Amino acid sequence: MQLSYGPARMELRQLRYFVAVAEEGNISRAAQKIFLTQPALSRQIKALEEEIGHCLLERQAHSIRLTAAGEIMLREARELLVHAEQLLERVRTGGEGLRLRVGYAPSFAAGILSTAVSNFTQTHPNAQVELFDFSTKEMLAGLEDDKLDIAITLRRENEARGLKWEPILKASWGLAVNRQHALVKSKRVTPSDVGKESFVILRRSEYPEYWDMVNGWLRQQRLRPRIAGEYDGAESLMAAVEAGLGVALVATSIARLYPDRVCLKTLAPTLPPVAIHVGYRTSRSADKALMVFVEELRNAARNLK
Repeated sequence: MQLSYGPARMELRQLRYFVAVAEEGNISRAAQKIFLTQPALSRQIKALEEEIGHCLLERQAHSIRLTAAGEIMLREARELLVHAEQLLERVRTGGEGLRLRVGYAPSFAAGILSTAVSNFTQTHPNAQVELFDFSTKEMLAGLEDDKLDIAITLRRENEARGLKWEPILKASWGLAVNRQHALVKSKRVTPSDVGKESFVILRRSEYPEYWDMVNGWLRQQRLRPRIAGEYDGAESLMAAVEAGLGVALVATSIARLYPDRVCLKTLAPTLPPVAIHVGYRTSRSADKALMVFVEELRNAARNLK
């Protein structure tokens, strides 16, 4: 059976109403679902039937049944509604341009961010991805003030604050030393070895979660090394290690940034793996482009392992 549609007066909302009725199997329940009165919904379905010249529903006492024409309409309407949604998405992202603002700490996003951005822009060629090298504190403020769309960091904030956090990567720890250090020749570094060294560390005010994990491990091992300096990021921290100012407990993702400048030694016992998270506003969970970018981060993290 082929349907003759006549003049193009049929509206997408009528198709949505029809699909709701067909899926619910009951006009009253469908009306409640789409926030219409039952008489108003019945009128819309009747108008659709008159437009196409076929009866779509067989009305029964407490339910409805699709006619042969109704079965065809349901299948075609679903496809048309999907295409309409895809069309709107393409117009939004192509016409206005998609802008994605990503806050990150190089220490934790190493190895995954560049891959995710590259893959994302291949599928969204009109997208503008802006990267901001921020501290954890700055990223949290950016998400809450809607000045960032995504943050990549260690922090896990309570979702009641309107933020959602998803783990994307677990990184192991090691001791970063400069390449002339005596520990370079050691196969494994013990807590007693660590206790003899001066330490450099990321600044507590900007990376509180990192600071707490490192100092928690030192306390657990009953170590109280001298803190030779606190630094505002991975670049300055690794520069201090390279200059011989001290050693640093770091996630492998940090050391991976500077393979020629520092040597990463295995610790025994070591710290629990550090969980790197991607965060975004809970209200953006239905944002398709943002979710695609989050999935690209997951893919990049999986390939990194």
